[in-house]
Amino acid sequence: GVAYNFGVAILLSTVVIKLLLFPLVYSSSKSMAKMRGLQPKMKEIQERYAADPQRQQQEMLKLYQTEKVNPAAGCLPILLTIPVFFALYKTLSVTIEMRHAPFFGWIRDLSAPDPASVVNLFGLLPFNPHTVPIIGAWIGIGVWPILYGASMLALQKLSPPPTDPTQAAIFQWLPIVYMFLFASFPAGLVIYWTWSNLITIIQQYVIMRRQGVETEFDKWLARMRNAPAQPAE
Repeated sequence: GVAYNFGVAILLSTVVIKLLLFPLVYSSSKSMAKMRGLQPKMKEIQERYAADPQRQQQEMLKLYQTEKVNPAAGCLPILLTIPVFFALYKTLSVTIEMRHAPFFGWIRDLSAPDPASVVNLFGLLPFNPHTVPIIGAWIGIGVWPILYGASMLALQKLSPPPTDPTQAAIFQWLPIVYMFLFASFPAGLVIYWTWSNLITIIQQYVIMRRQGVETEFDKWLARMRNAPAQPAE
């Protein structure tokens, strides 16, 4: 039943962890909001000292000190969740009780990769692509890794983009990279990380709205409201 479902336990544990870390997340979000406000000044420094990277770095540091912001503050909540990630990975990989522990739907084993993919028509065909050596995980990306990639993409929309063009390009590809990477991970781990991202998205959206920041979701809603109605044929 639900009361003895390890997957439900993972979801509830994630909620507890997120609630405990919320004060730190709120503080980091305030720092990120200041960073967004500094984007014009940062861009001006980049353009002014484009030929002198060392001077550009010095001016950036001077700007951070003057405005009293820490560009790495947004990374701290993520760093604190890394031990949880590895502890859960170890639990799913080693603990005997987790073997063949089901969740809901097609997830019958939280310690195994998500078996539902395009290759087996999302579980309609009796074929597990992960049984194929070497390439099984790559050709059989499950539903949960795809959901994780989508949640990571949505989370990026709420975060200020990197100022460095190279970092920005890498940033855009990360959801796809992690989607393939997580294809071979235990389903329980991917469920945890996806659920964690969803809670973070909600927290971030609420915080940004309270700070008066217009999010990409708000812009999309505004476009939908202002879109002209299609004439009936």
